Amino acid sequence: MFDFVKSAAMAALLSAGLVGAASAQELKFFTIGTGGTAATYYPVGGVIANAISNPPGSRACDEGGSCGVPGLIASAVSSRGSVDNVNAIVSGLRNSGFAQSDVAYWAYTGTGTMAGQPPAADLRAIAALFPEHIHLVALADSGINSVADLKGKRVSLDEPGSGTFVDANLILEANGLTEGSFTAEALKPDAASDALRNGQIDAFFFVGGYPTGAIVELASAVKIKLVPIAGPGAEALISKYGFFSASDIPEGAYEGVGTTTTVAVGAQWITSAKEDEALIYDITKALWNAKTRVLLDVGHAKGKSITAETALDGIGIPLHPGAERFYKEAGMLK
Repeated sequence: MFDFVKSAAMAALLSAGLVGAASAQELKFFTIGTGGTAATYYPVGGVIANAISNPPGSRACDEGGSCGVPGLIASAVSSRGSVDNVNAIVSGLRNSGFAQSDVAYWAYTGTGTMAGQPPAADLRAIAALFPEHIHLVALADSGINSVADLKGKRVSLDEPGSGTFVDANLILEANGLTEGSFTAEALKPDAASDALRNGQIDAFFFVGGYPTGAIVELASAVKIKLVPIAGPGAEALISKYGFFSASDIPEGAYEGVGTTTTVAVGAQWITSAKEDEALIYDITKALWNAKTRVLLDVGHAKGKSITAETALDGIGIPLHPGAERFYKEAGMLK
């Protein structure tokens, strides 16, 4: 995938006459593993990729052009989500990716849901991005009003390899639902939305920043509800795992759906310790460039939540040395 992205981008630039032999050698390519195309990670990844890219022929930053890293072409790559992105970074398949804070920590330490696997000791953080809320979606007339009501139902937990799959299982366990007490399906958000609408499943989990496209489209087509994730089960989950916090999805996030209490985790941008320090420094600097703020604000509804003030919130793995150098120079880290 990475070689294909490189060769395709190079061919496009060469055919457009934007690069000569010398500048072609200076091109750098950087992949960002995201999630499914109907979820939140993928469009946000595209916005960030655009913000940090500055291919040959771009207008200068002070002339209204790209304020990204000179010669860098970044690309957002669709994936199965957090766990998949962690594995791709560890294997060297991708340069970076998005992951939930809990998944990143468990992978780094080889604990929690990653117990029994070798610690991913080379994982490093670039920045905390935005809070991700756990959605439990059902039809409005389903009679499903709590996690406990999923007993005997057909429920999509998303694909193995996604952060949603990890968290959905933790939530079910915290509420006393074990394997066999419901029928589990493994559908991506867009497929799960279609299946719910068509009566093939009764509910589905999704973890991501609101509003997410698949659920927005579903809510515009049929009447849905967000089932609260609250009460003793949620309290036990938050008490056991410090990455979770109680949080609301506000009224208006989805058509016809009122304020819903649920739990949330943080989305983080992670990479490998093996990535070049100078490059990660430049990428971090480009991300927090004042002019990048405009791209984040207009590029996606969740972009406004991506701020320098929260860039270090909830990070449970070491920062990449390049990112750490930027934060220290910016006075954000001692």
